[in-house]
Amino acid sequence: MRQSNLFTKTRKEAPADEVSGNAKLLIRAGFINKEMAGVYDLLPLGFKVVNNIRKIVSEEMERLGSEEIIMSSLQNKEIWKKTGRWDEATVDVWFKSKLKNDNEVGFGWSHEEPIVEMMKSFLASYHDLPRYVHQFQNKMRNEVRAKSGIIRCREFLMKDMYAFCATEEANLDFYKKTTVAYINVFKRIGLGDITFVTSASGGVFTDKFSHEFQTICETGEDVIYVNKEKKIAINEEIYNEETVNKLGMKMKDFEKEKSAEVGNIFNFGTSKCEQMGLSFIDKDGTRKPVHLSSYGIGITRLMGVLVDVFSDARGIVWPEAIAPFRVHLLTLKNSDKIAEVAERLYVTLTEAGIEVLYDDRDESTGVKLNDCDLIGIPYRLIISEKTLASNSVELKKRSSEKVELIKTDEVLNRLG
Repeated sequence: MRQSNLFTKTRKEAPADEVSGNAKLLIRAGFINKEMAGVYDLLPLGFKVVNNIRKIVSEEMERLGSEEIIMSSLQNKEIWKKTGRWDEATVDVWFKSKLKNDNEVGFGWSHEEPIVEMMKSFLASYHDLPRYVHQFQNKMRNEVRAKSGIIRCREFLMKDMYAFCATEEANLDFYKKTTVAYINVFKRIGLGDITFVTSASGGVFTDKFSHEFQTICETGEDVIYVNKEKKIAINEEIYNEETVNKLGMKMKDFEKEKSAEVGNIFNFGTSKCEQMGLSFIDKDGTRKPVHLSSYGIGITRLMGVLVDVFSDARGIVWPEAIAPFRVHLLTLKNSDKIAEVAERLYVTLTEAGIEVLYDDRDESTGVKLNDCDLIGIPYRLIISEKTLASNSVELKKRSSEKVELIKTDEVLNRLG
């Protein structure tokens, strides 16, 4: 990508009404655009980051044997009434509207009820189980406050997966496997050391047990108590002596931390399927309810958490696995010779499969360097009259202050 071809531009200031640190940086760097409070557009750079996160999540879900689908955002009122969750006294984040025929509909804040209803057409016998499906879809939640940038939005991209099993044992086994898969996701995107499996209450999702995945983050909205040695944590809402004792531990073993929720998993047991009439014929010929569990990761939320965790006074510092590009190539004080060498290097890296953002703009050195730090791509390559004098380029990692001068023909080996 040539930076001159990006329709977006960096900004010195974020919108005056934006209070969130992650959104300020993402807006200034040209990753997102703010439509209104809690509603953001993904611009080309932001879209690339989200797709990189999505790819990692998708790989881990498919490794579990889950099949990808996509369901409608429009929600059937009658389906949700079966479980009592159409009632706004139970679920207070609904966006609702009416069709031309005056029938009321909702906009998807979650998909447990619709997917259970759908599976009635496909699950009839123990031969049909287990089944796992997931989707990446925009959810809409009418949040009372949306002051955390893209960590808490009124519309956001989410990965939700649903497991349908014949027995409690099979359901719990998949629950454990998914916990491991989630830990792998957070490791791969760079949050593994500061993200903890956290015991929590089920809230509006389920009265069964649930777990959250919480990332330690000073700007987070949650509070957790962490045992870093054993890599477990407890949400503040259920942190008490009884809970700690059940884990075979003591309250002195835990440290209080601010955190941001990046994923959650819920075990519904058979309750949801009993409410909605999803059952199957077992080997012994008897009809039994299906066991259900659901698994969520906020994809755009993760981008916000990554920015809050990986940023400095100059801008964003993207982990390599999810950065929009691997290399930011800059030319300073353009000349024909500089442009020729830069073009050759750009083509060489791109053909080798290394994604490069080439800043070919006619801008000052200060503007280019400041934009480079703000955007936060992992590696910076600079070509200038000074570097060309020794047939070299300047290489610097965004996460380091160390600057190296390396020969132009060695760049591919260093980055390959």
